[in-house]
Amino acid sequence: MQEISLMLYSMTGFGKAQLAFKNKTIIVEVRSLNSQKGLDLSLKFTTQFREQEYALRNIISEKLQRGKVDVYVSIEREDHTPEVMLNKRVIKAYYHELKQIADEVGAPTDNLLATILQLPEVAAGAAEESDEEEWKAVEKAILQAIDGLNVFRTDEGKMLSDDMLGRITLIEKYAIEVKTLDKGRIEDIKNRLQTSIENTIGKDKIDPNRLEQELVYYIEKLDVTEELTRLKAHCEYFREAIDSKDDMKGRKLNFIGQEIGREINTLGSKANYASIQKIVVQMKDELEKIKEQINNIL
Repeated sequence: MQEISLMLYSMTGFGKAQLAFKNKTIIVEVRSLNSQKGLDLSLKFTTQFREQEYALRNIISEKLQRGKVDVYVSIEREDHTPEVMLNKRVIKAYYHELKQIADEVGAPTDNLLATILQLPEVAAGAAEESDEEEWKAVEKAILQAIDGLNVFRTDEGKMLSDDMLGRITLIEKYAIEVKTLDKGRIEDIKNRLQTSIENTIGKDKIDPNRLEQELVYYIEKLDVTEELTRLKAHCEYFREAIDSKDDMKGRKLNFIGQEIGREINTLGSKANYASIQKIVVQMKDELEKIKEQINNIL
C-alpha cells in the first residue's frame, strides 16, 4: 500500500541526473517555477526522440501535476561533445530560398546564416532513429531528475509551511488583542453617543429606556464577535488543510486565504476604532505575505 504523504510541496525546484550509457552520458535537467495553470510543460531534447515525446509528456505529467516545468535532455559522447550535428541539406535549402527572397526585396544578407541556425530542423540528432535501449536509459535519467526535483520541492515546501503557520499564529494573536480592545471600544462608543445626544437634545428630554434600546440597536451593528469567530475558524481550517492528505493543496489554501481576508476587511470596517485599525493593518500585512507563499505551493 502506498504511503500517503502529508507534506506541502513547493512548485519551485530543480533536479538533475547524469547516466552513463555505452560511450555516452545522458544529462537531464528539470526546472520548475510557479504557475497559476495546471502543468505548463516545455521539452527540449534531440530530434531522435521525437517519437517518444508523447510518452515522455505522460511520464512527467504523472509525477509533476502543476507548475511551469522545463525539461532539458542532452547526450554527450565520451569526449564531452554534444551528440548533435548540423543538417547541411536543410541549411542549404534555407539559404538558397532566403537569399533569393532577400535579393528580390533588396534586403541585406550579411546575417543570413545566423538567422538560419535558429530555424527548425537545422540541428539534428546523430542517429536518424532512436534506439529502444537508449530511450530506456533516457527515461531512467528523467525519472531520477524528477526525484531530485521533488526532494527540492519537499524541502522548500517545509519552509513555506513553517513560514505560513507562523503568520497564521500571529493573525490569531492579533485577533485576541482585538477582542480585548473591543470591550473598551463598545463602552467608549456608547458613552460618546449618549453624551452627544444629551448635549444636543438635553438630558431632561430623553427617555432613558428608549435611549438604551437605540444604543443597543446601533452597537449591535458594530459588533465584531461574529467576524472574530469566523476568523478563528478559518485559521484553524488553514492548519487542517496544510496537514491534509491532499497532494495539491495550493488552490484550497488560496481559497481559505481569501476567506480570512474577507473577515479581516469586515473587521476593520465595522470596528472603526484607531487602536483596532492598527492591528487590522498588521493582520493584513501577515495575510499578504501568506498569499505570496501560497502562489508557490503545488
